[in-house]
Amino acid sequence: MELSKSLTTTRAREAETPMHRPRVRWTHYAMHAVIIFFCLIIVAPIAWVFLMSVKSIPDAYSGHLWPEKFDFTHYTYVIEKIPTIWVNMGNSVVVTLSTVLITCLIATLAAYALVHLRLSFGWVVVTIFVMSLFFPTRIVSIIGIFQIQRDVGLLNTLPGLILPYVTLNLALSTLIMRGIFEGIHPEIAESAKMDGAGPVRILIQIMIPLIANGLVVLVIVNFVTAWGEYLLAATLTNDQSVRTLPVVLANAFGGFGQWAWPRLAALYIMVITPGIIIFALAQRWYIKGLQEGALKF
Repeated sequence: MELSKSLTTTRAREAETPMHRPRVRWTHYAMHAVIIFFCLIIVAPIAWVFLMSVKSIPDAYSGHLWPEKFDFTHYTYVIEKIPTIWVNMGNSVVVTLSTVLITCLIATLAAYALVHLRLSFGWVVVTIFVMSLFFPTRIVSIIGIFQIQRDVGLLNTLPGLILPYVTLNLALSTLIMRGIFEGIHPEIAESAKMDGAGPVRILIQIMIPLIANGLVVLVIVNFVTAWGEYLLAATLTNDQSVRTLPVVLANAFGGFGQWAWPRLAALYIMVITPGIIIFALAQRWYIKGLQEGALKF
């Protein structure tokens, strides 16, 4: 009886006691406001271009943000006006995927050797890679790349784009993977060595699962760089059927009409959509990879 009375009294006091909600600091609101602000900076131009791509040409000059009538015929016009558009898109896919695969493979092997094989000259390689980031490599080396590609017969070919892309992305990619590998405790590799595992087995069976998020970061970085590259693609190709989408987009201004902004906007949306889709699908692993040390050089 006494126990039941005490329980009843306790419940009554709890019912009478007002519930205190956790206080939300103003810094939380400020932080979210900053995040929303920067999101709008990124999303607003893309949304504006998409709305422009579904306006009629007279409607595009009316000054209204929202189209009076949605017109998707500009996408059809782009496909009809540029007969090689699907070939160019395929070129971009082949060049980008090849660049990503080759660069990720070489950068992973190089970073693993620099961190876990304890090379005596490793610091020299890292120093050279870091120094290369402070030079406009693409601009400085473009004449040399053109001459080499001409001498070996790789102008107007897809391998002629893939090889320079891999070379120019390799330093940054290796530094990214080096930061990922340094986040893994060296005792894991030492324990595997004591169990008789060799370097290749340690890399494939132990390290790769641990650096999966870092590989996603590397894939995204190289994908964005290769998919949107214009300078080398315009310099090393002059055949429309071999060119990639950024070059086609840059050359489409005169062919679509001087002020046909909706048509250009439609082509622009077609160019950037694959990158947006891939990043949207991989953003969770991308953020995790950044947190695990992908930016630690």
